[in-house]
Amino acid sequence: MSLGDDDYGSGGGHHVTRTRLPEGEVDPYAPPRRGRTGRPSNRNLMSVVAVVVLLIAAIAFANRGGGSGSGSTDGDAAKDGPRSGATAPSGVKPVDGKTGGIASGFAHSEQGAQSAAANFAVALGGDGMFRADSRHAIVNAVYAPDVAAARQGDLDKVYSDQEFLQKIGLDANGNAPKGMTFVSRTNPAGTRVVKYAGDTASVAVWYSSLFGIAGESSTHPVADSWYTNTFDLKWTGDDWKVTGFTQKDGPTPVARDQVASSAKEMSDAVEGFGGFTYAR
Repeated sequence: MSLGDDDYGSGGGHHVTRTRLPEGEVDPYAPPRRGRTGRPSNRNLMSVVAVVVLLIAAIAFANRGGGSGSGSTDGDAAKDGPRSGATAPSGVKPVDGKTGGIASGFAHSEQGAQSAAANFAVALGGDGMFRADSRHAIVNAVYAPDVAAARQGDLDKVYSDQEFLQKIGLDANGNAPKGMTFVSRTNPAGTRVVKYAGDTASVAVWYSSLFGIAGESSTHPVADSWYTNTFDLKWTGDDWKVTGFTQKDGPTPVARDQVASSAKEMSDAVEGFGGFTYAR
């Protein structure tokens, strides 16, 4: 342990001496740190993380059919460094078509496949997946017809599991308690073409996810996580459709030391800020 006599402040004419301690040790004589309001407890955060991990595992299991092993291909591509298929502004206007409330009519190109994958990530990661009617519409709009029925059955089992819904604070119909706001939102940060072969494509989408329940008495505070989904796409009926996807954690940036917003601020933000149609 090294000691220093650097003065970092004074009060009432008395200098305060700073002691440099080894990494990880706490100075028992240091003044207490100021608390920060709005921070959820570690117990609540761990609960949210555990639930999200369970959800990710269940969804990955439900979607594992129909894939083409894109998870390993994505990893191999990452070793080769950036590719020309990485996200870059192109000036191409977003699509104006919609199917089941989801953007559709993507270009039959690498850029079109990337736009489709980003929009599909948003749809499959949204709160609409927790309600049967909207979930069925999303599945039919996103998946290729020859795999939609199988995926719908698997996903229904995941999202209608009563024990799971109870753990994340929702009722049997996927609704948050009265006066609270359920948050499940995907925010793509970028896309990358892993493989492209004309009528088939594999596209990785890197995104952040907000998940939890915003409310003054919520025991499931909204937390953010980072993931990469690699979608297997097929050109079907003049548009890109999903045949399967894999998911992995990260890359995860270092979080800034910011004060968490209040439950009302979070609810207002979720309800007041809409989503995007993603295009390059």
